[in-house]
Amino acid sequence: MRFHSTSLLQLFIIWSCIAYGKVTCNNGVTFYVQNKCSFPIWPAVAPNSGHPVLASGGFYLPCGDTRRIDVPWGWSGRIWARTGCDFASNNQVCETGDCGGRLECNGLIGKPPVTLIQIAVQADKSKPTFYDVSLVDGYNLPVAVNSKPVSSKCSILGCHKDLKTTCPEELQVLNGEGRVVACKSACLAFDNDRFCCRNAYGTPEKCKRTTYSMLFKEACPNYYTYAYDTPPPLVTCSAKEYLITFCPSGWGHSST
Repeated sequence: MRFHSTSLLQLFIIWSCIAYGKVTCNNGVTFYVQNKCSFPIWPAVAPNSGHPVLASGGFYLPCGDTRRIDVPWGWSGRIWARTGCDFASNNQVCETGDCGGRLECNGLIGKPPVTLIQIAVQADKSKPTFYDVSLVDGYNLPVAVNSKPVSSKCSILGCHKDLKTTCPEELQVLNGEGRVVACKSACLAFDNDRFCCRNAYGTPEKCKRTTYSMLFKEACPNYYTYAYDTPPPLVTCSAKEYLITFCPSGWGHSST
């Protein structure tokens, strides 16, 4: 079997990246996903249309563990955490963020309500990465995003309190034992133009904050709480490494 020199070079670069973990391979940026919750979670990754699936689309992350995800230049998509999953039983489903009962979502979008981290890595390496945390589809866990090394202008801090403990009854999602495991957004709960910022309310001038979005903003001031949230809580950062931490303060009630 003959190898072209370019193939050998590519193999050498890949081997070098694996063998020397401290060497940074300039193929994109790196996100580390950390679980500081007191219970296991199942993070999931879904690309936007036309982009590759990363980390098989989902994985198990025990309490205290961290998982590395390498993100290529030009990639965009979302990351969220699933909770209360049971893949050993016949009823393979997660209590929040489920993607068809699969461990590896393989590009499927999770069932809301979930706290979403939305990411856009520029194709031009000289341009910054964009990211935000959104509650537009609801909330299931607090999360923080920071650059490595930490920079205040690149940070999205976690929540002041767990929205599951203050969630209005009409927005609550309960598990089989009657515990609140997630909090719907008003748009998700009522499918109303005013809450969803669509049709007659489809502009920033027409779609304003509501009692529900203000409740979300009080708990999580650094997140998007509705489509035209102002000022837009979007972060731009030129770091090459980022840390996504679920339950950054160590709290975030288990659904099990």
